[in-house]
This record gives sequence, structure tokens and C-alpha cells, in this order.
Amino acid sequence: MTALELFRMRLAEDRDVFVLRRLGRAAAELAGLEAQDQIRIATALSEVGREVIGSGALVRSTLEDGELIITIEHAADADPAGSDGVALARRLVDRVTADDGRFTLVKRLPGRKPSMPAARIREQLARVAPTTALEELRQQNRELAATLDDVLRLNAELQETNAGVLALYNELSTELEETNRGVVALYAELDEKSSQLREVAETRNRFWATVSHELRTPLNSIIGLVRLLTGPGGEPLSGEQEQQIGFIGSSAETLLALVGELLDMAKAESGPLHPQLGSVNLVRLVHQLRATMQPTSDVALHTEVAPEVGEIYTDEGMLTRVLRNLVANALKYTQEGEVRLSAHLDEEAGQVVITVSDTGIGISEEHLSRVFEEFFQVPNALQVKTKGTGLGLPYARRLAEALDGQLELTSAPGSGTTATLRLPRRHGPPEIGRLLIADDDQGFRELARRMLYGVASEIEEAADGIEALELMTARPPDVLVLDMLMPRLDGNALLQRMSEDENLGEVSVVVVTVAPGKAAEGHPVLSKQGMRRHDLLEAVREAARGRGA
Repeated sequence: MTALELFRMRLAEDRDVFVLRRLGRAAAELAGLEAQDQIRIATALSEVGREVIGSGALVRSTLEDGELIITIEHAADADPAGSDGVALARRLVDRVTADDGRFTLVKRLPGRKPSMPAARIREQLARVAPTTALEELRQQNRELAATLDDVLRLNAELQETNAGVLALYNELSTELEETNRGVVALYAELDEKSSQLREVAETRNRFWATVSHELRTPLNSIIGLVRLLTGPGGEPLSGEQEQQIGFIGSSAETLLALVGELLDMAKAESGPLHPQLGSVNLVRLVHQLRATMQPTSDVALHTEVAPEVGEIYTDEGMLTRVLRNLVANALKYTQEGEVRLSAHLDEEAGQVVITVSDTGIGISEEHLSRVFEEFFQVPNALQVKTKGTGLGLPYARRLAEALDGQLELTSAPGSGTTATLRLPRRHGPPEIGRLLIADDDQGFRELARRMLYGVASEIEEAADGIEALELMTARPPDVLVLDMLMPRLDGNALLQRMSEDENLGEVSVVVVTVAPGKAAEGHPVLSKQGMRRHDLLEAVREAARGRGA
């Protein structure tokens, strides 16, 4: 766009500065700038003009690309670019540039167009008469008074705003205090409810335990009497009598089984379950279950244990109760066909997998998600003569979790049910005390935890370097599995912090990363790409051995 010149003048004497100030203000007004910007332009021109007065400076003003541009060409002996007047001008306009013998002042115009064409603006500026210092002083005083009025008005508006903010703050403070009182009251109520729930739970557990113990004695007596009456040493009974006594014995045995389930659940509810780990001969355990639970009906019970899981390391009592529960359920709801108990090793996951499958009535999908709820019984199981309390499977799952395992069910109506118990494969007592996995990828942390089942007695996780450092400072682990690329504090920075801490310097480190080339030296390094359980176990064991050395 072609530049349109508005005015041109020379600065020969002091009074020319006043003329320049008036011209600058008029040009800014005619170009469409607000009053405050007009004063800024005029003041900036008078400040720069004073610095070059007496040098015959030439001042030109143009409109170009939506900007008011004023250039001052001077021949001053000293360079005024660093003077106070130029410094003040920089604060008043959008841009000031200083070249050899030239100043350029730039002020951006508002979005609206000038009030008149450039030719008319030039005509208006040409009529601006020279002014005296006194007249310019009067004009500045008027501008100052107008500015003061604006400041007073803005100050009044600010006071109003402050009063409104203060009122809003007081209102919000009152509401916050009320909310806090409500939260405190809610916490007190929750504490009271929690206390009541604990008392109810304790009462329920005591009730279960008391009732279970009190019922066991008479039930065992009834079962013993039934066996005496129907045994070889008893008096001969008629067919009807034998049938009725058989019903009595069957009902007593059912009641005794229900009482046993109640007592087991009371034990589980009384507190955390602590497994007593030891070597378990799984082949012998399964053989004993088959011998004691062999059905007398048309249902066949088959067992199969793979050689590689013939000996496992777990709590034998807990495992026996879980398997007895699963086999009993399978036999209870299978009218014909077979129940199969099998065990094999999942090499990739490092788990012992025990399945109990049957050809029974099955469970519909809508009820399958609720079978682990306490006291829930599948509706279609009512056709079976033997009923339960709905406590067996929840108790079995709690036992499985106490063994660091998982218990899941799959089923379909008419197609039977398969219960799958997964336990970590342990070869003996844990080799490591505490192990920490530091990685921002939750999926990898879960995978590493599964791979390291049984190697450490305690496994903790940290989502970044800061969290890992806090956990290690509170309680140093034996081995740290460390990802090098983490937020907040990456692996290299964490290793540096550890080397500066006397307590953390002894922690063994296994590095896992997607970029092995960038990993820290002096530590076992594994790539996350295609990492196998065997490799991770060996790296952790190597790190642990190095720590022991």
C-alpha cells in the first residue's frame, strides 16, 4: 500500500516543538485514534523533538498499512537514541526505531477507518497555526484536567467493583463456612455409621461362630445315631423306616455342611487371611480329594495333574478348601456326565492353572457376574436337591486372593461351568524381600507384577520418578525395576538422586526401557520390546546377587 503523507515540517527553534506537538495530536485525532492515544502521540513527539532541537530536523507524518508513522531526520552532534526523551517515547507509542540520523515512531490505528480522506486530513493539518508556549501550556492543562477526570471516574468505578468483589467474597466465605460445617457434620455421621457397621459386623461374626459351634455337636450326634441305626450292628428296619432315617441323616449332613460354610466365612470376615506357605504335593492333594469326594451317582470325577506342577509352593490348607469347594459345587449341580479337575503350567504368565469343569446345568450370563456375591444363589440351581448358603464361592475367591491368585468362572446354560484358579508359580520361599517397579505405563507395571510373582515377598509400584523416590526414601527396596523414560523425574535423574543418598546407593537396579542405547551403564538392561518372563527373572536375580555380594 502507498504511504500517504499527512504533514511535513522542520524543527528550527524551541517554539517549533509546540507546533509539532499540536500537529501530532491533530494528525492522531483525524486518523481516528482515541483521546488518550492522541495525547500519547503528542507527548512522544515533544519529547523526541526536544532532543534534536536546533539541528534543523525534518519531521514527516504518513499513513501506511493501518499505522500512523512519524519520522524525524536529524543532524545532531550527539546520538540521542539513549536519551530520557526517547526512552519515554518508547513507552507511549507501539514502536520506536533509531537509525543513523533518523527516528521512526509508529502507532497502530484502530479497526475503524480515519474520519476523512487523507487529502482532507492534510488540509486540516495545514490550518494548524503556530502556537506559543503559554497556549500549549493551557492545552496541556486542559488535557491533564480531562485525564484527571477520567482517573477519578475510573477510581470510582474501581471502588464500586471492589465493593462488589468484597460483598461476593463475604457471601462466598459464608457459604464456604456453612459447607464446611456440613462436611464436618457429614464426616461425624459417617464415623458414627462406620462404627455402627463395625459393631454389626463383629456381632454378625460372633453370631456365626457361636451358632456354628453350637450346632455342630447335635448335628454330629444325629449323624452318628443314623449310622448306628442303619449300620450292620443295628436292629433290622423296614424299608419305610430305613428310607425315613436316610432322609434324616441326609438332612443332618446338609445342615452340617452349611454350618461349616458359615464358620469358614466368619473366619474370613474376622480379619485378613495370612497364608502359611510351604511345599505342597499337588498330585497327592488331588488324589485325596478324588478319594473323599468320589460321587456315587452317574457322574464321573476325573483328575489330571501335569508333571511340571506336581510340586508347588503355597498354603496347602487354603488350596485344599478352595478345590474342595469348587469340586463340591461341580458335583452338586451336575446330574450326569463328568467333573474334571486338571492342573497345568502357564509358562508365559508363570502361573499354575487349576481348572474344575463340569457338564452340569450351567449359569446364565445375567447371573454369572453375581456368583461371587455373598448369599447369592443362582435361581436355576433350585431344581437341585442339595442347596447351599451362597457363601462358598465368595469364600473361595477370598482364599485365592490371599494366595496371590485369581478365581474366575465361565459358564453357559446347559453347557456346564468351568472354574479357573490361577496361582503364582513359586519354587520355594521368596528370593527377594521388597521389589519396586517404577514405570509410568500401568499396563507394563501389571505385566511385570505378574511375571515377578513369587520372586519377591512384597511388590510395590510407582507411576513416576518422584513417587518412586518418596517410596524408596521411606523404605528402601532390595531391587528397583526402573523405566528410564518417566514424567516429572526420569530414570537418569532418579539414579543420580539415589547415588547421592547413602541409604539408596545400595539398592540394586534393573533397567527396562524402549531405548536400551540410552540406558544407564552398570545395571542389567532389558528392552521392553518382546521382553520375556525368563529374562526379567534372571535380571532381577542377577541384581539381587550383586547386592548380596
